[in-house]
Amino acid sequence: MQKKRFDSNSGLKATLASVVCHSCWGVSFLASRRGLDSAHVFVLLSHRFLLSFLVMQLFFRQVAGLRAVKKELLPLLALGLAQPVIYFFGEQYGILHATTGFSGVMIAMIPVISTLAAAPILKERPSPGQLLFSLLSVGGVIGIGLMARGSGTLDWIGVVCLLIAVLAGSAYSLLARGISARTSPFARTYAMTGVGALVFTLLALVQCRGSLDAYFAPLAETPYLLSVLFLSLGCSVLSFFLSNYALTRLPLARETVFSNLTTAVSVLAGVLVLHEPFSWLSLLCVCLILVGIWGVQRTARE
Repeated sequence: MQKKRFDSNSGLKATLASVVCHSCWGVSFLASRRGLDSAHVFVLLSHRFLLSFLVMQLFFRQVAGLRAVKKELLPLLALGLAQPVIYFFGEQYGILHATTGFSGVMIAMIPVISTLAAAPILKERPSPGQLLFSLLSVGGVIGIGLMARGSGTLDWIGVVCLLIAVLAGSAYSLLARGISARTSPFARTYAMTGVGALVFTLLALVQCRGSLDAYFAPLAETPYLLSVLFLSLGCSVLSFFLSNYALTRLPLARETVFSNLTTAVSVLAGVLVLHEPFSWLSLLCVCLILVGIWGVQRTARE
């Protein structure tokens, strides 16, 4: 019965889910950049995940039911702490205290660490071809990161924060995959948005010194509100659900490599929307990412 989870039909659906999920995350930086023009990072994250949780709450009883969360409460809380809370904390402060190139290289390590850790923890051993193509895809991300090496400064705080983000991102993949047989993608997404809404809202209120006027003020700006709607509905509710669905259906090596697609999409979005420079070397790195992702899927163990 377990093999049905990996048939060609469900595998195709899970692959498409990963593509849509990481494509949304790839363009999320555009909305985040616009949102951060009007609000502090914790206020933006609070609005994003509070709205996400309210949307999930509207459909929760019809889809999952409260009992589904109560049965696996501790693993789901741990999942929500890993992603989005600890991951976003490490990523945001890591980027502030590190060069763009170093940040890209560090975040690219998440699929590699997740794939290697899946062997002893989840007993999912990747094929040699998958390891090779995964490294190829990571090489493309590293290449893009090194081309941006002149942006920002690097100190030990940035290194530590990015390491925390890498470990949190890997822990999320392993934990979500590990409890996928006992929890639904909807229940996991509900827990992630709920924990994110609680923690980031508390941090936002501290940042605003308890002033509700300061907390709600950015929502009066239409561009900010549109950014929050996209980040909430597209990058949190939809993308987290699709990520959890894919982690239920695909072995970890096949799903986590799609995280490199986020970098490729963000580069292309920057070129098309912000008219950022794009060289032949950038195109080569994007191609390496795509070939690596294709190769990991193609060389999967039966």
